[in-house]
Amino acid sequence: MRAVGVLLLIPWAGFPQTPPAAQIQVNPGLVRGVVLECDAQNASGELSVRAADNQVFRYLFDRKTYAERDQKLIEASRLLPGEKVEIVSDLSPGLTLRYARTIHVLQPTPPVRPQPLGRPRAYNPRLDQVRTGNLTYSGVVFRLNGQRVVLHTRLAGDLAILLRQDTRYLADGQVVDLSDLKANMRVFVLAGKDL
Repeated sequence: MRAVGVLLLIPWAGFPQTPPAAQIQVNPGLVRGVVLECDAQNASGELSVRAADNQVFRYLFDRKTYAERDQKLIEASRLLPGEKVEIVSDLSPGLTLRYARTIHVLQPTPPVRPQPLGRPRAYNPRLDQVRTGNLTYSGVVFRLNGQRVVLHTRLAGDLAILLRQDTRYLADGQVVDLSDLKANMRVFVLAGKDL
């Protein structure tokens, strides 16, 4: 009888025993961290988060995952890299990754500053002296190709204006392409002398 008790203790002693705290670090059910990447193509995909101790955790999400930003429901695929999140997850049988049940964005993303239509590039005084001119013209597009536009103006007659790669085109307050510029269209041009 005593030999049987010893045999039962030997297999038990052979397994490494880890304290419950270490098991929580390997597969935590609640993680706070920063989003590293998120599959944004589909409503289901994978998400990776870096915790405060620099551990990276990967999760699965789908349409049933509850994701919230600024107390509003969003799709989990709309999470942005750099957002601080809190994820509640559990293990799913047969899956190696944890399944994210709920995702709360802790820090709202700063609002995207709309880019002004008049100056889509950063201000550089040295370049802006060349880019913005002190010449203004209005007229009707007479001829047009990819390199220059010829305007028919009232005061100056026909005027050829060189188009550069940094030339910007606006129509109804929106940035448009060169292809939207057509013959017989009335235009307003802000130009400068070419170096």
